[in-house]
Amino acid sequence: MTMRPGWSLISMLLGLAGPLAAQSGDWTTYGGNDWNQRYSTLKQISTGNVAQLVPRKIFQTGIARLGSFENTPIVQNGVMYVTTPYNTAMAYDLNTNKELWRYEHKLGTTIFCCGPNNRGVAIHAGAHVYMGTLDARLVALDAKSGEVLWDKEVADPAFGYSITHAPLVVGDNIIVGVSGGEYGIRGHVTAYNAGSGEQVWRWYSIPAPQGDPTFDEKAPNGWWGTWAPKAEDADLHRDIAKEKADSAKYADAWQRGGGGVWMTPAYDKESNTLYVAVGNPSPDLDGSVRPGDNLYTDAVVAIDATSGKTKWYYQTVPHDVWDLDAVSPPVVARLGNQKVVVHAGKTGWVYVLDAGTGKLVRKSTNFVPHENIFALPTPEGTRMLPGANGGAEWSPIAIDPNLNYAFVAALHQPMHYKVHSAPWEKGRLWLGSAFVAIPGEEQYGLYSAVDLRTGKIAWQNKVPQPMMGGALATAGGLTFTGEGNGNFNAYDSKSGKLLWQFNGGAGCNSAPMTFTHGGEQLVAVACGGNFQLSYPLGDAVIVFGLPKARK
Repeated sequence: MTMRPGWSLISMLLGLAGPLAAQSGDWTTYGGNDWNQRYSTLKQISTGNVAQLVPRKIFQTGIARLGSFENTPIVQNGVMYVTTPYNTAMAYDLNTNKELWRYEHKLGTTIFCCGPNNRGVAIHAGAHVYMGTLDARLVALDAKSGEVLWDKEVADPAFGYSITHAPLVVGDNIIVGVSGGEYGIRGHVTAYNAGSGEQVWRWYSIPAPQGDPTFDEKAPNGWWGTWAPKAEDADLHRDIAKEKADSAKYADAWQRGGGGVWMTPAYDKESNTLYVAVGNPSPDLDGSVRPGDNLYTDAVVAIDATSGKTKWYYQTVPHDVWDLDAVSPPVVARLGNQKVVVHAGKTGWVYVLDAGTGKLVRKSTNFVPHENIFALPTPEGTRMLPGANGGAEWSPIAIDPNLNYAFVAALHQPMHYKVHSAPWEKGRLWLGSAFVAIPGEEQYGLYSAVDLRTGKIAWQNKVPQPMMGGALATAGGLTFTGEGNGNFNAYDSKSGKLLWQFNGGAGCNSAPMTFTHGGEQLVAVACGGNFQLSYPLGDAVIVFGLPKARK
C-alpha cells in the first residue's frame, strides 16, 4: 500500500486531543470524549428553554435493509458521519444538508448475535474515518471522499466473529474489539496502525494457560482464575470441588471461551490506559463444560495502550451462568481527588472502581428489581431478576461531573433461565440455554440517576418498555434518552423531571449526542428502532435545536 500524505501532521494534532474533547463544538468520538462520559459543556439548550426544541434537520439514510439503528453520529468540521446496521457509512454536509458521499460495504460471511447493528465510526484528526463491520473487518475511509484506504480482516467471520461497536483512536492506533461470545469464539481487542492498517498488538479477553505464547501474567492460572465462590458478598452457588475435578476434562475450553468486547473502550491519556468491558463466556448458561472463573469474561479490564498488556481486572460475575455480562461501556470519572472507572452492569448494579488498581470503591443500590439473584438455571427453568438482558444492556451511561450522577437506561424483563447441554459447532449459536420471558408479567424500562459518591439512586423514572439506547448529559442541566415507542426525552438532570418529549416515529434506541453548528447547539439521535426487542424500525437521524430566529 502507498502511504497517503498528511499522516505525520495528523499524529501531531492528535496529541492535542484529550478527555475534554466534547467541550468543543464537535462530537468526535463515540463516547463524546476519551473517557466515554457522554457529557458536553454546551449549555445553550438548558432547563429553561428545552421545551422549545424542534426538529431542525432530518437525515434519512434511505437504506432498505433495516436493523438495530444504534448509531451515534460523529460531527467534525461541519460534517456529520453516520453508519447503518448493515455497514453503510455516509457523510452529510451540515451547511447544505446534502449527502457528501456514501460507502456501502460488501459484506461477506456474516454470523452475529442479537440483530444487525453498527454503532458508529472513529475519526482520525478529521482526515480518515474507520468502521468495523458485521463480517469482522476494519475499513479505513477518506473522510472527504469516502474512498477506501485499506480494509483488514480482524477475525474469521465463519467462526461467529463480528464487529458492532465504534472503533477508538488512540494516538496513531485504531482500537477495535470483536463480538461473538455466543458462538464459542476467543475474544480479543486489537490495535492497528491508522496509516498502514498493520496490527500493532492484540490482547485476548480469554487468558491462556502457562506455556501458551499468549499467556497473560495477570492471570497466572489462566482462565480458571481463583475459583471465586462469590460475586463480592453474593453467593454464586458454585460447586467448586466438581469444577476443579472437571478441569482436566475441559482443559482446552478457554480456546472457545467467548468474551466478546461489544462496546467502545474508554481511554485515559494520563495513565495511557484502555478500559474495556468483556462479555459472556461460551456457552452462555451451561457452566458444566467450562469450569473456573472464566476470566476475563464479565469483567472490566485495564490494558496498557502501548503494549496491549493487562494492568488489572475486576470480574463482576465469576463463572457466569446467567448471561449477566459486562457490556455497557466503561467510563472514567473523578470523584474528588480519586480517578475512577464506572460500569453499569446487567446485574443491575453500578460498579465504581479505582482507575489505578481496579479495586471496588463502591457498588450502587440495585437500579432494577432483584429477585432470586444468582439462583442456578435448571432444565425446567428458574425464575430470576434481572432477566438476561439486564439491568443495563449495551446502553452507554452518561456522567454529569458537577452532580456526580451516572444516568442509566435499563430493562425490567422477568425471565425463566433454562439450561441444557449442547456441543460446540463452528459458526452455530452456542448458548447451552434459553432465556424465556414470563408470559403475562409486566416489562418496563427505568431511567435512573445514580449518585456515584454514595451509590444511592438520586431519582428514577419508569417508562412503558424496556430501555435500549443510551444517555447524554449536558452543562445545561439536562439528560437525554430515548424509548422503543419512539419517544425522545429530556429530563432535568438534578430532579429527573420530564421537561420535553418528541416522538420520532420509530424506536429512538441509540445513544444521543450534541454539537454546535453555525453558533447554535443542536442535539441528534438516530431513531431507527431495535431488532432484538422488536421496536419499530426506521432510518432517520433527527437533529433538534431551538427555533430558528427570524431575520
